[in-house]
Amino acid sequence: MSEKLIKVTAEELHGLIKNKLMSTGMPDAMADETANHLTYADLRGVHSHGAVRVEYYSERAAKGGVTFEPDMRFEKTGDSTGILHGDNAQGHYVANEAIPYAVEMAKESGVAVIGVSKVSHTGTLSYYVNKIAEEGLFAIAMCQSDPMAVPFGGAEVYYGTNPIAFAVPRNDGPPVCFDMATTVQAWGKILDARSKGRSIPDDWAVDDRGVATTDPHNVAALTPIAGAKGYGLMMLVDMLSGVLLGVPHGGNVSSMYADLSKGRDLGHTYIVIDPERFIGLEEFKKNVDATVDELHAIRPAEGYDQIYYPGERGLIRYTNHLENGVEIPAEIIDYLKSDDIHYDNYDGKGIFAE
Repeated sequence: MSEKLIKVTAEELHGLIKNKLMSTGMPDAMADETANHLTYADLRGVHSHGAVRVEYYSERAAKGGVTFEPDMRFEKTGDSTGILHGDNAQGHYVANEAIPYAVEMAKESGVAVIGVSKVSHTGTLSYYVNKIAEEGLFAIAMCQSDPMAVPFGGAEVYYGTNPIAFAVPRNDGPPVCFDMATTVQAWGKILDARSKGRSIPDDWAVDDRGVATTDPHNVAALTPIAGAKGYGLMMLVDMLSGVLLGVPHGGNVSSMYADLSKGRDLGHTYIVIDPERFIGLEEFKKNVDATVDELHAIRPAEGYDQIYYPGERGLIRYTNHLENGVEIPAEIIDYLKSDDIHYDNYDGKGIFAE
């Protein structure tokens, strides 16, 4: 894709995404929530999980890989545990539907561990934990990803980007919210670089020889963050969102592109804690605010203007884009405005859609 960008408002972007998804036959509520999520991602500057994903989601939905009328059911397995069975509906929609269960259970029991079983790709985890933190709760979320990263010391892929996120409430501003992949960079960032015709840093990925590459079109595998430490985190996420829920895990997680006519059977997990049961909510929020103030007061190193708390720059981008609009590649906007549902760009492709 070209470097040409078009600025659109959040409302315009949401409308374009929702209309395109509904053109696949996706129900209004499911398309609306997915559009909410993708618009949020672009506003926060996580363009890898925003509008660039719509054509892929549309192709999967149009080819039957998303259940439009899911038999979703919540199974309460204990006082503070449960599983929302998603029947391979759109992941963003199902994961969002699990939030009220997690919030209610955490407030009743002090803690909740909620699994979301058998769904498609669920997108940006910060979207969900931020919502939970706005209810005065400490939220952690994680989910599986299809194998695309080499394990530490390995030459073949096994785990995915396996992201993890957390958010905590505060008094003096929106929740502190941080979201990261357990690879040096998420695959979606590679996809974003492709869409904008840009190279990537040489520590993000390797080619088919296992050699570092800066060409986003030449990526054969991603690399774990911090070597063996990131590798361990990948396993943690897979154990909690895959093995624990009885869905395919590790190297058996379904490929994003292998067969778009089938559901992906992915897992997603929330761990939610009520601070009121520990230090008390008000004291907890007071201490979070103090932490933010202390971080902001730290003298920055040479070349840096100030210290930001984890996730703060994403919040700054979100606020700016919400007020002033966000730039999206022109080819993506053209696609969203077109009458075409998709262009058969993904079905049957390899892990990096090639």
